[in-house]
Amino acid sequence: MPSIDYAAFDADNHYYEARDSFTRHLDPKLAARAVQWAEIDGRQRHLVGGRVSRAVTNPTFDPIAKPGALYDFVRGRGSGESAQKLLRDHEPIPAEYRDRDARINRLLEQGLEGVWLFPTLGVLYEELLKTDTEATVATFRAFNRWLEEDWGFAYRDRIYAAPYMTLVDPQAAIDELEWVLEKGARLICMRPAAVFEKDCSWSPADPRFDGFWARVAEAGITTVIHAGDSGYSSQGYANDAFSADFSGSSYRFSVRAWSMERAAQDFLATLIFDRLFERFPGLRVASVENGSSFLPDLFRKLKSVARKGRGYFKEDPVETFKRHVWINPFWEDDVHEILSLMGPDRVVFGSDWPHIEGLPAPLDYLEELGGLDESTIRRVVLENALELNSPPT
Repeated sequence: MPSIDYAAFDADNHYYEARDSFTRHLDPKLAARAVQWAEIDGRQRHLVGGRVSRAVTNPTFDPIAKPGALYDFVRGRGSGESAQKLLRDHEPIPAEYRDRDARINRLLEQGLEGVWLFPTLGVLYEELLKTDTEATVATFRAFNRWLEEDWGFAYRDRIYAAPYMTLVDPQAAIDELEWVLEKGARLICMRPAAVFEKDCSWSPADPRFDGFWARVAEAGITTVIHAGDSGYSSQGYANDAFSADFSGSSYRFSVRAWSMERAAQDFLATLIFDRLFERFPGLRVASVENGSSFLPDLFRKLKSVARKGRGYFKEDPVETFKRHVWINPFWEDDVHEILSLMGPDRVVFGSDWPHIEGLPAPLDYLEELGGLDESTIRRVVLENALELNSPPT
């Protein structure tokens, strides 16, 4: 495993939401249409839009399974124990999962200069609210105000928490963007999905959202699409109920496991097909925790489309993609292959810490970078993310 003599930057860290993260700043009149707590069969559950969410077993997160609990299971070198059994090793929720000063002390112990910080539940709930535009806007407006209070958007220039953006109301999205920019946000986060209202949907690159994207480009802020519930169907092959915890008694392998990569591929391809980057050449998009094994096939398909539609794109769509998109491969992906496709200045490292399917310690990622030269390693584990934290020069 390579060693480094500098602190790295982890582009995929998470918090576990506080109990009032969705409600602290929510208009009480909308409570029944947004996120509520309920006790069901003796367990605390979230009601989201009036429906029980079972995305995680325990949305209080106390107690919580340890970071990387499924590391050997995911890597395929475990003892054969089920994921459910591996997750029985719980601990009281550590302070650094909810307290920003404790988190900074922890990341310094881990050899990290800074982190991008993403939701655990926040990326799962737009899907359950998507047909209620007013409730969706209000929920994530409230969520972002909790996030700014508890974590900050650039706390001590080490913790960069990403406010969650929804495009369901184009003007509300612009207003929310202006607020997070005023509060010092360095990046924004959204799910890789189409934009829905009650009876219709749009591409995220539809011209109706150009006001939002124009302001994102003007500000030079990075847009992160992060894995979550994108509403993808398994076409009848598996249960479509979203679960992020692997611990249900009926958990089994299925095509559902590929939904995150399918969602990211479709989202990123659509930005290319709808020529968003041609309209806004200053946009920068990072795909985090969506995997990367879809890239070879995506590039082949983009080249095929370009051949069939000569003159549709201003340039080779693959080159457009590589100029505007950064990729965070899963640690179990072939990082060397992705570097060959994207180049060393378009790949960022992320550990998914402290999630159960992530790495036990962030710098365990270095094991995946064996054989690379020092310059490439430094780009991947530090410099690329740092550059994305500031507007392009």
